[in-house]
Amino acid sequence: MKSLIIPILLIFSNSCISKAQKLEVVAELPGKINEASACEIASKSDLIWTIEDQKNDNVLLGLNKSGELMQKIKINNVENHDWEDLTSDEEGNIYIGDFGNNDNDRKNLAIYKINAADLNKDDVQALEVVQFFYPEQIDFPAKKKDRNFDTESFFIFENNFYLFTKNRSSNFDGTTNLYRVKNQTKEKLAAEKISSFVTCDDFNRCAITGADMSPNKKQVALLTSDKVFIFSDFKGDDFFSGKSQTIDLENYTQKEGICFEDDKNLLITDEASKKGSFLYRLKL
Repeated sequence: MKSLIIPILLIFSNSCISKAQKLEVVAELPGKINEASACEIASKSDLIWTIEDQKNDNVLLGLNKSGELMQKIKINNVENHDWEDLTSDEEGNIYIGDFGNNDNDRKNLAIYKINAADLNKDDVQALEVVQFFYPEQIDFPAKKKDRNFDTESFFIFENNFYLFTKNRSSNFDGTTNLYRVKNQTKEKLAAEKISSFVTCDDFNRCAITGADMSPNKKQVALLTSDKVFIFSDFKGDDFFSGKSQTIDLENYTQKEGICFEDDKNLLITDEASKKGSFLYRLKL
């Protein structure tokens, strides 16, 4: 009997567990913010930070937990080609991911560093610019069946950026690719593909739109329009190598921002609809 027990336990430890859980509405976001594309809490700030994506101004927006707009910072020396997500390091510096790539044709993918000391100012300059590319992409735009080079989510871990692609291929099967990019500004960097994960085959419900890592570095959360995927017990930086759990939010909106409030709670933002735009909390 012992020879049977071990394989069964190994299979279970890597299985994907699913459950449904309702979101708590924390606050309604200001009407001035139509496309809250990110959510980030930085160690040197009391605010929740967000941005708006392409066709919007190059500004960083700070909200309190009542959803009120408290800070608006214009970034003067870079453009908003398609800002999609935010992350921050242990020193409280914020990084803007300018890597939205809906048509899979961009050659100017970048990440901008905003100094923690500048988060109380109205006008600042990006302190550093990290430029990168996907070595697997040969055609610009990529062929429709190969369009998995759009990204709307990332975080920083041990001074590397980890990006999760938003699959836009014509034969969408839910595959998101995990890439690593060094936090380095000396040259344009090749993003290193680490692994992949399959969500489901419904683009509207299973394309990845946000990501974050818990403060204790033990969990990774990926967001879609109505789901959160939680990864734990992973090895090194292959976040897909351990356990995974799917949480059905029972709430379908255009959700694009997710961040850990602490190790047991997530904050989520969505883009404006007829019902408005909201800040939510998900208890893990």
